[in-house]
Amino acid sequence: MLETVDEFERDYNDKSSIKWYTRSCFTFEMLNRALRNLEVDTIITMSFFINDLHRQIEQLHSQQFRQQQKESFTVYRGQGLPEAEFAKLMKAKGGLMSFNSFLSTSIHRNVSFMYAESNSGKMNTIGILYEIEIDPLISLAPFARIDNISYYEDEGEILFSMHTIFRIDEIKSTEDNTRLWQVKLELTNTKDQQLSTLTNQIRQETLGSTGYERLGKLLIKIGQFQKAEELYQVLLNQTNDEQAKSIFYQQIGDIRDASGDYENAISYYEKASEIIQSIPLSDQSQLGTIYMKIAAVYMKMKENSKAALFNEKGTEILRNNFSREKNLPRDSYLNHPDSTTSYIDIGEICNRTNEFSKALSYQEKALEISQGTFPSNHPHLATSYNNIGVVYHNMGEYSKALSLYEKACEIFQQILPSNHPSLATTYNNIGAVYKHIGEYSKALSYHEKALEIRQKSLSSTHPDLAISQTNIGMVYEKKGEYSNALSNFERALDIFSRSLPANHPDTQAVRNNIERVKQIIT
Repeated sequence: MLETVDEFERDYNDKSSIKWYTRSCFTFEMLNRALRNLEVDTIITMSFFINDLHRQIEQLHSQQFRQQQKESFTVYRGQGLPEAEFAKLMKAKGGLMSFNSFLSTSIHRNVSFMYAESNSGKMNTIGILYEIEIDPLISLAPFARIDNISYYEDEGEILFSMHTIFRIDEIKSTEDNTRLWQVKLELTNTKDQQLSTLTNQIRQETLGSTGYERLGKLLIKIGQFQKAEELYQVLLNQTNDEQAKSIFYQQIGDIRDASGDYENAISYYEKASEIIQSIPLSDQSQLGTIYMKIAAVYMKMKENSKAALFNEKGTEILRNNFSREKNLPRDSYLNHPDSTTSYIDIGEICNRTNEFSKALSYQEKALEISQGTFPSNHPHLATSYNNIGVVYHNMGEYSKALSLYEKACEIFQQILPSNHPSLATTYNNIGAVYKHIGEYSKALSYHEKALEIRQKSLSSTHPDLAISQTNIGMVYEKKGEYSNALSNFERALDIFSRSLPANHPDTQAVRNNIERVKQIIT
């Protein structure tokens, strides 16, 4: 092992990355483990190697496929998949999937089939033979045949760069083995509208000045909050740049917000705002953005007056900054896409204070701006449909609310992963409507879908999990199944007790639910 490390330090260069990746040694093992488990420290340490490997694949791809091979061809990969992961794969048929690392495949079907078949006999494991159709003329991802430069030559290996995205075309079992399945994948291309929309959305939501910053935002986006915070803490310790620190504090604030740790979220946002205010000639729009984030957290804490105050401060800063940068009248900001956050937040505050006509006006203004800016299947539109649906729901206009929730759901199902928290929010809203109109079986089904997603995508103490448990409990109570109602309320209280202050309205409400049901049972 030490001899191999010495050899790496002595001989490695950016042209030898593929040879080192394909060699059975620490480089292959460390990198794949780090990418599979999102080990932040190792990913940072090996970032030079990841970059070199990606660049070398890109260069070979340009030489081999853009200049030479024009015809479509098929490659194969055999592996074992845990039964739980296989169940997810079955549900994703027709959708998109990505491997969490660089992907090794072969042009030889029989070799890959042997790998798949050998895994099919293992306990709780399904053997999978991936068949990947590739059209070099329209495929997006870089891949390369590496026979001549691999550590092990003449294996017919095609290596894809990390996180290549495929569409799942077909899943079928082999005729004589129900634990051995063939999965046909198609390498995505520029004409794939779903991928294009999703990619653009993720790029917009993970903007950053450095790759590490973008990685952190992406980790937040996929619900890997602990990994994201580990990354930002490392970056905080490594930098002396105050502007960078303010960004990292903001990101940790976002993580704490997404995790339901609202008090600490505000604390980190305040640290970020203090730094920005201490830097002469700093970008004041950052301060406005932070105030808007603080307002959003206070709304979740049901502190509406504080939320309104910070929303007003943030909006004023953003409006003035927009006017100054664009050399436009201040009111022109009110029709700009950046203003939709203000409208949404004010609308939510009005909704919570039962000013429903005002709430509708603000939410519909946000939708109008988004409709003039984004394509019809953009997630911003779905969010607006959800928000307007919530207002109609609170007004008791359940058919209008349900129609809007279903529009939001249709968009989210088209463009988001099946376990995305936004889908859970929509399922939760639909379930609430069905509960109010007395269709309890449908209500329970949607609330259980929401809970399942939240259990997969959020931390075990996130308040949204408790909200789902509470909603399920409410449906059981309506059905007269009081023991099921009580157990769900108690699970909700346990989560709220670990994530929210003891006097938080949601905590108090679930305590009241428990007492009410206990009185009925006794």
